[in-house]
Amino acid sequence: MADLIVRGGKKLNGEITPAGNKNAALPILCATLLTDDTITLKNFPDLLDVNKLIDLLISLGSEINWDKENKTITINNSNLRKDFGEEGFPLGMRGAVLLLGPLAVRMDKIEVKTEIGGCSLGIRELDPHIDVLRSLGAEIKTNHHLIIDTSKGLRGGSIWPDYMSVTTTENFIMAASKANGISEMTNAASEPHVQALCNFLNQMGAKIDGIGSCKVVIEGVENLHGTEFTIPSDHHEIATLLALGAMTKGYVRVKNSEPEFFPLINRSFEKLGVNIKYNGDTAYVKGNQKLKVLEPYTKNMLQKIEAAPWPYFPADLMPLLMALAVKADGSIMFWNKLYEGGFFWIPEMIKFGAEIVMCDPHRAIIFGNKPLQPATVNAPDIIRATVALLMVALTIDGESRINNADTIKRAHPDFVENLNKLGADIEWVE
Repeated sequence: MADLIVRGGKKLNGEITPAGNKNAALPILCATLLTDDTITLKNFPDLLDVNKLIDLLISLGSEINWDKENKTITINNSNLRKDFGEEGFPLGMRGAVLLLGPLAVRMDKIEVKTEIGGCSLGIRELDPHIDVLRSLGAEIKTNHHLIIDTSKGLRGGSIWPDYMSVTTTENFIMAASKANGISEMTNAASEPHVQALCNFLNQMGAKIDGIGSCKVVIEGVENLHGTEFTIPSDHHEIATLLALGAMTKGYVRVKNSEPEFFPLINRSFEKLGVNIKYNGDTAYVKGNQKLKVLEPYTKNMLQKIEAAPWPYFPADLMPLLMALAVKADGSIMFWNKLYEGGFFWIPEMIKFGAEIVMCDPHRAIIFGNKPLQPATVNAPDIIRATVALLMVALTIDGESRINNADTIKRAHPDFVENLNKLGADIEWVE
């Protein structure tokens, strides 16, 4: 595990291009299994989770050539194995659950022999993934372990899941793209990375309607073909860079900034006194903006930012805006409606001197612009929470240490190096 040494108190200035979106790259990589033709993906991020999934695919017979310098990868799955062998499906590996949909198309039987787990944000259920495959004709059996039998083929079906799950929606979309007939999901997730997957599949010849809405209708096709596709920019990284510019009083410009996905995110920035401007698809935040919580018209209520499934404010961005709120004059409530463990890292932020009151597992109030001091903190196994600790440390004069910060590398390639190019002073240490 590696730690970060952060020597804060410096303005960040300059222009930067964000990385490709990990949450789009992973399902799109899995979706390449739906064709035997060659796929070329551009702006492909070099990340820990992505590398592990690629190693797994290569072990199954995928031919993969990755030009990391040019961020381009070519994939051909024509020689993929027909089963996982004695080990069974590697469900414990991050991102592996996204293989269930496409492998239900390629394999007659998937055996899951490992225990079901979760992560620091809460338990990740397997049941919704089983439900969507069952709705498409898969037979589910249990005999000391789970068996997903698709030997009779997949057929069109309809499902209305309990909640908007990104990975469940993605598995449904991938499997339904080659199922026989019309498939329909109501209460589908519609995040930017889900839309990217749909656009990729349609470019391969799929027939997906309702992209970006809560209802997708898919007409299955017999064959999907090869294509070339560019992974879109990571909106999480875009928001981080803009927030850091505001927090350090700098002037930061972010290219390829996906402005069509940012109206609500930008409104949330405005609640903390930050105005995001655009020049084409380059977003920028001017230096020396005064960070101050916008007072609501309803005076007896706290200003608040609420996070829930898209098109709500994204829960993954909440820690980043919380870091910004630590530096803003005033009080604001953050309400994470999605994860039961989304705020368990807050005691680490308080070590810097931040004044934060946890109301319950889902709500916290930040009293901003309190005196801060350098500290040694322990990073949680939550990507954006670790980034939030780094963001606050960058605003504090003196040297801070973030222990076990490797989780940043799961979503942001060259993130520390890019921040140093903007004027930060950050160092990885073993």
